[in-house]
Amino acid sequence: MDEQQAIDSLKQGDISGLEDLVAYYQIKAIRTAYLITRDAQLAQDVVQDVFLHVYSSIGGFDPQRPFEPWFMRSVVNAALKAAQKATRQQLPASLSQQVRETDANEAWLEDWVLEQESVETQIETSETDHRIWQAMQELSPRQRAVIVQRYFLEMSEREMALELGAAPGTVKWLLNAARQRLRKLLSSERNAR
Repeated sequence: MDEQQAIDSLKQGDISGLEDLVAYYQIKAIRTAYLITRDAQLAQDVVQDVFLHVYSSIGGFDPQRPFEPWFMRSVVNAALKAAQKATRQQLPASLSQQVRETDANEAWLEDWVLEQESVETQIETSETDHRIWQAMQELSPRQRAVIVQRYFLEMSEREMALELGAAPGTVKWLLNAARQRLRKLLSSERNAR
């Protein structure tokens, strides 16, 4: 059964449609939730809850729109809420201290990743992955969410703003703050070696 057939089946009350959607999207959804929550069990719980939400709200899904972005937006939002609840972290109270978005920050992060990807041995690649993972742990859940959306889900800032229901400036600020924090963490770690 393809995705559209699964959705149609689910809309008709046939639970097998949900089983097919789970088969299509569960792994990507759990990875996404895990990157945001940093907790494997919490990520699985989040994804399970989102699938249950899909089951109960599929009637409101517009079949003219693609399913995956709608579904993944729900995963990101649920994971973000769960991570914030688990860590009791909140967004900065004021955006008045926004850091201006600069192409240099994004270019630096992308260059750094490319530089690391050009390393030919698996050991060095593994070490790089570990360093990035460790640096990601230092970010707030909201910062992890925008990094996951931008670099793991490959969403544009415009898509992120639409999916998060946030102003484009807010998304730019969050992404820039996350990149700057990662840059600082990765640079200080590299200098310490």
